[in-house]
Amino acid sequence: MTFPRIIASDRRRFLGATASAFAALAASGCMTRGPAATARAPVPGGGFAGYGALVPDPAGFLDLPQGFSYRVISRLGDAMDDGGTVPDRADGMGCFDLGNGAIALVRNHELQPQHDAGGSIPAGFGKRNGVFVPGGTTNIVLDAGTLAVTRQFRSLGGTIRNCSGGVTPWGTWLTCEEAPTGPGQRYGDGLERNHGWVFEVPASATGLVDAVPLTAMGRFNHEAAAVDPATGIVYMTEDRDDGVLYRFLPRVPGKLAEGGRLQAMVIEGLADTRNWTSPAMAPGQQYRVSWADLDGVEAPGDDLRQRAAAKGAALIARGEGLHMGGSEVYACATSGGAAQLGQILKLTPGLAGAPDMVELFFESANTDQFNYGDNLTVAPNGHLIVCEDQYTDVVDNHIRGITPDGRAYAFARLRTQSELAGGCFSPDGKWLFVNAYSPTATLAITGPWAA
Repeated sequence: MTFPRIIASDRRRFLGATASAFAALAASGCMTRGPAATARAPVPGGGFAGYGALVPDPAGFLDLPQGFSYRVISRLGDAMDDGGTVPDRADGMGCFDLGNGAIALVRNHELQPQHDAGGSIPAGFGKRNGVFVPGGTTNIVLDAGTLAVTRQFRSLGGTIRNCSGGVTPWGTWLTCEEAPTGPGQRYGDGLERNHGWVFEVPASATGLVDAVPLTAMGRFNHEAAAVDPATGIVYMTEDRDDGVLYRFLPRVPGKLAEGGRLQAMVIEGLADTRNWTSPAMAPGQQYRVSWADLDGVEAPGDDLRQRAAAKGAALIARGEGLHMGGSEVYACATSGGAAQLGQILKLTPGLAGAPDMVELFFESANTDQFNYGDNLTVAPNGHLIVCEDQYTDVVDNHIRGITPDGRAYAFARLRTQSELAGGCFSPDGKWLFVNAYSPTATLAITGPWAA
């Protein structure tokens, strides 16, 4: 079987122990640099400060800088090819090159039983009171040139609150349940199985796939995942005020179902990255990292983070968005920082036996920088694209860009009372795909991207 290539960058030489087939797949990452464009808002003396002021959208939906535009390619209630309709609460998402002029979006739906699932679920992982629970994923297949939708369908069912996830170098989407619940547990009334797992969905799926939980990757309040294409190691965030950062070392790179080791990040001399009571983690300062092995990872008591902290794992304030850049992993800590508006951590895996290092890449000091950063991705030009998810009665959510030297700028503003999520780029770097969470709308944004 030929796997689709994904948007990923090879970071370093592949380890000698990595299987040659896995190395070939990782090396074929299809992200390319988009055409050169002139930055719109130069900083005096040089540099880039964003694309300029946001222009009000006549439709009252999404404000963008001059020269940028969007189109809606899928929305709540659209008919799908499997007889259902597009479900609500679209969240994390990945983009894949299927070859032959086709690309696929695999889109999470953070659904619980009371939400619009787009129809009954005929098969899946878990049931509540005899009915498959509605969370899962949908796949959208697009013509790469025109973005015309050629097919869309449900690809995973029977899961709960599929929040975010991550693409893999072998052409699958890791979709994560933000729901460590089950029979006899909080919110678990009527459930027949424990939830809180990672599942794998091929971009090349043509319908519902077997819903197999990757239990060795741990049971916790999963948010996002990112795979290092050089090693096959999977990094994972946990959306809890006292969460930690995990990594999974697969027994066989590229074959997560065959098991492996789960570990938590320990930062030398630093037990708490949150900076809530004092600025313990200094911006730009690098800290040495080690990893603590975890046992009992199926955690029926949802205590994995607490056992990790007892082994020295550093606390992180609501780890959410996670993405592999060219040589590092970026992770959003949604409510971290002295202002509790959010942080971004940068983890750099070590080379040739050198230790992994972590630093505080960005900490928001005010709401104009960003306000509760959630999903994030790395643009072809190296900028971070961060989706906000505010927790107020009235929200004013933006997409924020952050330059490689750590300057934030506004890229888009959502005019409806929802959040933006699931940002990911097309293989040619021309289109940024993103979801409006509820009511579901999947958008494609393009314009004069800075080189």
